[in-house]
Amino acid sequence: MKNIGFSPADVLLPRKGIDLEKWAVVACDQYTADPEYWDKVESFVGDAPSTLRITLPEIYLEKDGKEERIRNINNTMERYIRDGVFDEYKDSFILVERRTETGVRFGLVGKLDLEEYDYSPDSVSLIRATEGTILSRIPPRREIRLHAPLELPHIMVLISDEERSVIEPFRDRKGELHVVYDTPLMMNGGHVTGYLIDREDDKNAISAALSKMLGKLDPSNPLLFAMGDGNHSLATAKSLWEDIKKGIPEEKRASHPARFALVEIENIFDEGLEFEPIHRIFYSIGKDGFMKALSEAAPGFTTETIRKEEIHSKVNEGKGLFVLYDGNEYTLVTLLNTEKELSAWTVQAVIDSLLERKACTVDYIHGMDETLSLAGNGNVALILPDIPKDSFFSSIMSDKAFPRKTFSIGHADEKRYYMEARRIR
Repeated sequence: MKNIGFSPADVLLPRKGIDLEKWAVVACDQYTADPEYWDKVESFVGDAPSTLRITLPEIYLEKDGKEERIRNINNTMERYIRDGVFDEYKDSFILVERRTETGVRFGLVGKLDLEEYDYSPDSVSLIRATEGTILSRIPPRREIRLHAPLELPHIMVLISDEERSVIEPFRDRKGELHVVYDTPLMMNGGHVTGYLIDREDDKNAISAALSKMLGKLDPSNPLLFAMGDGNHSLATAKSLWEDIKKGIPEEKRASHPARFALVEIENIFDEGLEFEPIHRIFYSIGKDGFMKALSEAAPGFTTETIRKEEIHSKVNEGKGLFVLYDGNEYTLVTLLNTEKELSAWTVQAVIDSLLERKACTVDYIHGMDETLSLAGNGNVALILPDIPKDSFFSSIMSDKAFPRKTFSIGHADEKRYYMEARRIR
């Protein structure tokens, strides 16, 4: 599996008797402005073994005591290992079945080869970022991972498998597989079930399917794995590996645990995988101020007044579209002579210009209604189009990584919950 960048891992899972509902906690980068959410999680978990104790919710990143939290995380990891909290499943994949309000989706947990990953904007690597990587977000994550004996993934990586050849064959015969976990998830997270894939012929089938997909790609631009969630966590792992490998003899690099990162891959064509655009709200600028900034950033554009009920259909009629709402009227903006397929590129240029001049502040909002509700009194809401699944990979290959916060996979409580772990030292 060396050539395809994805392979089985030595997966650690909580031993029998651990309360899995208390163990599994949502990805650390969710509910970052909602301390009440994390207070409820804290209360629910109590003293039980939990991934809450071995991850750092980002709501605490800017608070006092971060260094002590990181020390406690590392100490708790060591204690969990020492106390036998984990069972280890050697050289295995885990088929993940996740049930949420949106539906049911399936994924496959294994490890990615960081040698095949490049998060630079112009990357043409096998594994790459789908949105711009903010380098300033890597150092605090490095602090957490630097001395940690374990990693726990909330990373979701997409494959474009229209033939449904990699994951779906195991979905269809999940009844034959051994269940390694099965639990409801706290805080409206739905339900998750994990199935063990450890037979050689099954692992070989996964390798063969991915190899076939790779064989159909352009060798000069072979995008096989595209980041869905957790890009900065994967970028952190990559950054550390680049430092670590300098002190390791060449012959030992191939099997060093830090060379890899545990992730869940998902097929972009899975019916239970929902893509949502992330919209923008501009505070204290007004429509005239925004339109002036747009005229400076865009080669040209046209505008058309539309009704609220037309927003979703109109904004998805073609390329270079977005809807502006200032609290009074809904304006469809059509960008002209734009090289990029997504209007988010031009919108990001406007954002960069306005923030550089400190002309306003900007926030990124999930949900059209939530975004529109913030417009008015000088605030301007921008509604961006959906990102079609069938053009997602081609857009990345042609336009490179999307602007930051262009899309999201589901709502916050549908994000990945921490369950599996892996030794990284």
